[in-house]
Amino acid sequence: MAKPASDLATGAELASEFYIGVSTSLLERRPRTLKHGDTFALFDHYGDLPADPYSPVGLFHDDTRHLSRLELSLEGHRPLLLSSTLQDDNAVLSVDLANPDVYLGGRMVLSRETLHLVRTKFVWRASCYERLAIHNFDQNAHRIRLGLRFGADFADLFEVRGSERARRGDTRVEQPSASSVLFRYLGLDGLERTTRIDFDPTPTQLDGERALFELLLRPGERATVLVTVRCDSQTRTRRGEFFACFRAARSDLRAAAARAAAVDSSDAMLNRVLCRSIADLYMLLTETPQGPYPYAGIPWFSTAFGRDGIITALEMLWLDPAIARGVLRFLAATQAREVDPTRDAEPGKILHETRRGEMARLGEVPFGRYYGSVDATPLFVLLAARYFQRTGDRGTLEAIWPNIESALNWLDGPGDADGDGFVEYRPHPGKGLTNQGWKDSQDSISHADGSLATGAIALCEVQAYAYAAKREMAEVCRALGRIETASSLERQAEALRARFEAAFWCEELGTYAIALDGEKRLCRVVSSNPGHALFAGIASPERARRVADTLLDRDSFSGWGVRTLAASARRFNPMSYHNGSVWPHDNALIAVGLSRYGFKTEAARLFDGVLDATKHMDLLRPPELFCGFSRHRNRGPTLYPVACSPQAWASAAPLALLEACLGLRCDWTKGEIRFERPMLPRDINELRIRRLRLGDGSVDVLLRRHASDVAVNVLDRRNGLRVVVVS
Repeated sequence: MAKPASDLATGAELASEFYIGVSTSLLERRPRTLKHGDTFALFDHYGDLPADPYSPVGLFHDDTRHLSRLELSLEGHRPLLLSSTLQDDNAVLSVDLANPDVYLGGRMVLSRETLHLVRTKFVWRASCYERLAIHNFDQNAHRIRLGLRFGADFADLFEVRGSERARRGDTRVEQPSASSVLFRYLGLDGLERTTRIDFDPTPTQLDGERALFELLLRPGERATVLVTVRCDSQTRTRRGEFFACFRAARSDLRAAAARAAAVDSSDAMLNRVLCRSIADLYMLLTETPQGPYPYAGIPWFSTAFGRDGIITALEMLWLDPAIARGVLRFLAATQAREVDPTRDAEPGKILHETRRGEMARLGEVPFGRYYGSVDATPLFVLLAARYFQRTGDRGTLEAIWPNIESALNWLDGPGDADGDGFVEYRPHPGKGLTNQGWKDSQDSISHADGSLATGAIALCEVQAYAYAAKREMAEVCRALGRIETASSLERQAEALRARFEAAFWCEELGTYAIALDGEKRLCRVVSSNPGHALFAGIASPERARRVADTLLDRDSFSGWGVRTLAASARRFNPMSYHNGSVWPHDNALIAVGLSRYGFKTEAARLFDGVLDATKHMDLLRPPELFCGFSRHRNRGPTLYPVACSPQAWASAAPLALLEACLGLRCDWTKGEIRFERPMLPRDINELRIRRLRLGDGSVDVLLRRHASDVAVNVLDRRNGLRVVVVS
């Protein structure tokens, strides 16, 4: 587990109870990730789980680490690594290994690369399956000893992140059979959590820490060992279960991804990035009773986050609107209905996050069901409006209409406690988050002199979200026949727009302030937040041009993307979480905003920067964030040590960036798919979109560069769907 925050944090970060402690970088291990449902596994390149208390590797289920150690040995040595491959669909991790030189009494008894070992691993329905295949390529027979050391610490994810606990529950180990080990953990919350490990064939030796297999391999002969690790189940592994579940896991992923439109281009690297992004997104999707929900990221945030789920759904709305439906229904079902200061809950607020681990159940952390997000509520209303425009799904909108009304009432009531017309947050005393926008680090909102903002804080982007939520929901209300509500929302949106322009604009900065503090003082720093004002459409056209110029100047644009905080700011630190780093999802929303105002060239610059950065990432996977150092020739971006990867809204960023460049709009109310002044990013001469659905119809289109223009050709059309190109 990570070292306690109190041992590691300095300065402003000391005050943050939920700081993620770091003693080793995730980048050192470049972990391999598998996930299904509420279970995920983080392995090293060997497919091992090394016994390291300060590492987040392990098999996790419901925010608890059910397997903290699994280390393979051959004749007492770690095998040689040949390759480690996470398949394109993320269903399977394949690791190729070979034996090292093995000596006995100073004499070599097995020369290296005589035995080939293949580990095949996948996660399915709260279990991790492994098939270890060994092939003897020697001309002689060999009797080998294959060992597996294992352990289960049942650490809560917040312990792994660095939280200290005064007490823990009790663990004991049993052996139900000659081929099984069972770990039992009785938590302080009264729940018993179990980890069962089954081996096939029966090990030669087995105890509570180690399994040993003695295998005789004749020339050219193969042997197989199967290992199944079950979380919270004591059911014995059935014969043939590995292969049945292997087929089911792959089929499940493919069926989910088949809903999405398919995209490919003339640029092979872009195709690989998009392939990885789509695979990551559908791996992160978890089926809930309300539908699919994209869990935020691995390892720290593999659960439902309101803000993350909404933004991911917005980024993917053109590609797969079913995700938005699942997000809306889940968040409606979990919407706050009462006041609870310990959870920052107020009627109408939308969930920040939910946790099911021991510490959350005991209240040691407040995140069992926590509502400390000021932006999730307006974003929920905005997503509902855009989902209806995309799909015309009246049934879903009518079903969640009471939740939409409750969210709107919160915006005008508790969300604006001082009645000044702006949505603010003031965290309640207790264990919650100090800052409650998407930049939720303790030191992320500051003044020009570097001092931290205090009191009830009104964030720039939150006012923009509230404006867009009301304005776009007004359009939905008209379609649903709620004319009076529509007129009221339109008036409220326009009044908010006028107040925003008067209160937030900083002429000397050429952009909007990041926030107003509790004394209504402007936080006059240049940040990426005003880019979200473009995304939401609250900025006047004249000021939008100046915001765009500021976002793309040298202080803000690193060459890889727009920084969260400009280099001119007092608190700028390119290695910080929110004060100078680059976030792909942030850039994607900014690009959508730039495109909205017609700044396609600027949107394409962000596309190129983020794509170029992603080309340097392990597995071509855009991470949660990376450092904001300036781009230099012949050097890649500087990575952030504990960034989640994959992270849902980062994985969706290339899709939203592409949408921005193409000016793509799917409008069910008009029965048309529009391309508004489409632009193909640098190095892409052709781009094909297949099975782009709208209502009962779908189209296949080809976009092709011709000098400075882009031609849009309809290759196939089903059910009379219209394609409109606006030049």
